[in-house]
Amino acid sequence: MKLSVRGKYALRGLTVLGEAYGPEVVRIQTISEQQNIPKRFLEQILFDLKSAGIVESRRGVAGGYRLAAPPEKIPLAKVIRHLEGALAPVGCISERFYEKCSCPDELQCPLRSIMKEVRDAIAKILENTTVADLVTRAALLRQKPDRPVDFVI
Repeated sequence: MKLSVRGKYALRGLTVLGEAYGPEVVRIQTISEQQNIPKRFLEQILFDLKSAGIVESRRGVAGGYRLAAPPEKIPLAKVIRHLEGALAPVGCISERFYEKCSCPDELQCPLRSIMKEVRDAIAKILENTTVADLVTRAALLRQKPDRPVDFVI
């Protein structure tokens, strides 16, 4: 799995929406300026997330976006799978996006075995990490901007 710029921008935008979670919407211009994301690109990303039921929108002068569910109910795995596809580093071990392997014997392939462990670790972390966790980390990192913060998941 490699997170594209689109995926990174989506998670940054969702962090803003998570921080502002409630009945009110956040203007796309606000998210764009706060996260330094090109507005047109952000519009496309949020529209895509809306089609997945991750965000909701309101049109008009007072329009904007908000999370469709509480931040603690939106796992990062759902967002990343929707935007990027498989979490697996190779297609032959993906549970949702399986691709035929070129190995002579898929079940006996040591690389496939190791990559399955990698996939399982990535999936476990992203399934158990939510938008609420992004919000928490953002707040902690703002408190200590001059030194690294270690996190335990």
